[in-house]
Amino acid sequence: MTITILLLLALLAANLPWFSERLFYIIPLKSQPKAIGWSLLELIVLYFAVGAIAMMVEKGSVGQIAPQRWEFYAITFSLFVVFAFPGFVYRYLWRKA
Repeated sequence: MTITILLLLALLAANLPWFSERLFYIIPLKSQPKAIGWSLLELIVLYFAVGAIAMMVEKGSVGQIAPQRWEFYAITFSLFVVFAFPGFVYRYLWRKA
């Protein structure tokens, strides 16, 4: 059950940067529409935020955090980018701006 919630949280977080013209839904930007660079920055920050939540859940449920190497982070970031694809399609390919 916890894994399902974490995957849904990652799916939601990966799509958040594409649905707002504000930076992190808080800071209004002078340039409208929001540049893709800002969205990618949000995507990276949200990846680390979801990763921190997942580490806290792992520590709470198992009692320790398993060591990971660079392969783990490469795969999870790739999965996070795949999760972001629906939001990207909505923003740049589907929605009429």
